[in-house]
Amino acid sequence: VQLQACGGGLVQAGGSLRLSCAGFGSILLANGMGWYRQAPGKQRELVARITFGGITNYADTVKGRFTISRDNAKNTVTLQMDSLKPEDTAVYYCNAGRIRSGTYYPLHYWGQGTQVTVSS
Repeated sequence: VQLQACGGGLVQAGGSLRLSCAGFGSILLANGMGWYRQAPGKQRELVARITFGGITNYADTVKGRFTISRDNAKNTVTLQMDSLKPEDTAVYYCNAGRIRSGTYYPLHYWGQGTQVTVSS
């Protein structure tokens, strides 16, 4: 199963971008989806996650600016990114995972990565 991510690009600080990820519907073990990002020289970090029941959670660095949502009928998950900052610059990856007792466990299903660049 290959997740398909799209929507990255170049935007000025304060602007918005919308990322989408399709294809999670056929992953039987997954009960949630997450968006990760990886900046050059840094570890990949989980920035937002959502259960298939709609419960969301965000990293402190993006809370109040990013919104994750899902459309189970269309098998898509969207990350709306507002008030973008230069430090949000990274490659963003969607992932299908398991959420248990509040912890997100990524499964080996990743989107191909989409570049987000925020200029100052």
